[in-house]
Amino acid sequence: MVILLLTMLERLGIIVTVAFVMTRFRFIRQMIRSEQISWQHQILAICFFGLFGIIGTYTGVTFNPLTADYDTWVNNLQDSEAIANSRVIGIIIAGLLGGYRIGISAGIIAGIHRMTLGGYTAVACGVSSIVAGIIAGFFHQKQKKLHLSTAFFAGSFAEAIQMVIIVLIAKPFHMAIELVEEISLPMIIANGLGSALFLLIIQSVFKEEEKAGAIVAQKALKLAEQTVPYLRQGLSIESADAVCRMIYREVDIAAVSITNQKLILAHIGLGDDHHKPNNHIQTNATKTVIQNGQMLVLGKEHIHCSFKYCPLGAVVIAPLKQRGKTVGTLKFYFTSEQAINHIDLELIRGLSSLLSQQLELAEAEVAWQLAKEAEIKALQAQIRPHFLFNSINVIVSLIRSNPNEARKLLIALSKFFRQNLTGTTKNWTTLEEELLHVQAYLEIEKARFVDKLKVYYEIDEVSLKCKIPPLTLQPLVENAIKHGFKDKEKDCVITLQIRKKDDATIVSVIDNGVGMSEETLKKVGYQLINSKTGTGFALYNVNRRLIMMLGEYSALHISSKNDKGTIISFSLPNKEEEKVYA
Repeated sequence: MVILLLTMLERLGIIVTVAFVMTRFRFIRQMIRSEQISWQHQILAICFFGLFGIIGTYTGVTFNPLTADYDTWVNNLQDSEAIANSRVIGIIIAGLLGGYRIGISAGIIAGIHRMTLGGYTAVACGVSSIVAGIIAGFFHQKQKKLHLSTAFFAGSFAEAIQMVIIVLIAKPFHMAIELVEEISLPMIIANGLGSALFLLIIQSVFKEEEKAGAIVAQKALKLAEQTVPYLRQGLSIESADAVCRMIYREVDIAAVSITNQKLILAHIGLGDDHHKPNNHIQTNATKTVIQNGQMLVLGKEHIHCSFKYCPLGAVVIAPLKQRGKTVGTLKFYFTSEQAINHIDLELIRGLSSLLSQQLELAEAEVAWQLAKEAEIKALQAQIRPHFLFNSINVIVSLIRSNPNEARKLLIALSKFFRQNLTGTTKNWTTLEEELLHVQAYLEIEKARFVDKLKVYYEIDEVSLKCKIPPLTLQPLVENAIKHGFKDKEKDCVITLQIRKKDDATIVSVIDNGVGMSEETLKKVGYQLINSKTGTGFALYNVNRRLIMMLGEYSALHISSKNDKGTIISFSLPNKEEEKVYA
């Protein structure tokens, strides 16, 4: 018994080899991952596992209960001989992976073959092979995720059932009993261990592949992250060259290139002396990918080059897409088709998808930027007709009584509108220019209100070079005059503060006007207000532009109380000036 057990355990090396070979077949992978497989693949699986069962029979040990002799390899069986074998392992694995249909079918093939070899246990072994397929199919239904313990128990249990069948069917009975007493324990242990070992080998290979796949995914994400700053510029010669160089450094390939629909934008690696930027696309396959949007893997004989020397043996061409339309290709070159493995293909497929997403985001960002600039221009272009008419009326009234003052106001008005027009043509200005704009506006307003309005300036001169969106400060001052002083007859005071503090410049417009209620304070600057006194459009306009161009950090802060005046302030960053305004 011990000799038989050791001999059968030796034969498990064959199982290891077959298990490893199995992992090379696609339909076996699909079965292990519980994926749906076609009927053609099911037939292949049945034949494969049936063949493995036959190999298990031939690698068994012949035993004669009458003489107690062992023969370590199966030859022609005598009527008094039986086989201690590992046939059940292939049948058990077939059923565990593929269910009843594949398990029973593999059992039928292995069982019929065993019956043809003869011996007094031929029929019993043939029947038990089919029963083993049924047992394995049962475990497949009950446990969707296979464990080694399941494989061990299924293999041992199927072998134990085979011993029972031999006792019930095999004749003569006393030889069946002697056989079972001698071989039952070694076969139950060996086939249980063999089934578990078979599954362990398969699972180990797949775990390694999953690990490799995780590394590939990590590499693809790393490359995608590195290429973001370049692909934000869109698909150009400069961005393509930078992306190709990054990919070439990280991936073991002969060369890599990026094309648009007509031209090679960049090519790095082997053959770069022939693949020049701005050359027309070199392969018909690239045009096919652009038209059909499907990844292609091509050997050298399928690469149609327009130049004489082509050192590249195979190429994988993946599409680059925007909004579902192929706008270019990502091409990976290898020295031979054998150098391409499925991990490379997954990496290329993943990079193609990630880079395509970046191109779409770049396009969306450009569209958003254009829309934002258009909105900013529209907001900056708001001109208040009533201010112009009031100013002209004041100037007309002063022409005869005080022509020098009228001239002074005309100059201030021209400066004011010149600054208004300039503000609609650029995105940024300085606090110094904004202050000149406000001063021109206040010159006109003081002439209208005569001695009613006083203005104080508290300015840190070092802050005047700070950048600011045009037409930001004047609307805040105008809002104070128009709404804060609406019902005041005298002592109207505006204080304009520009103070540098730590890493920011704080700009404040302070008035001693009528203030506003808490309900209005919650809404102003963030939404338009339906009221008899106005809509709050000026503050909403300024606040929206500050947030769009500088972020929430620079949003308006408004504090106010009824009859106590209002303070409107905002912050301009100092340390990040170069970053923000680049």
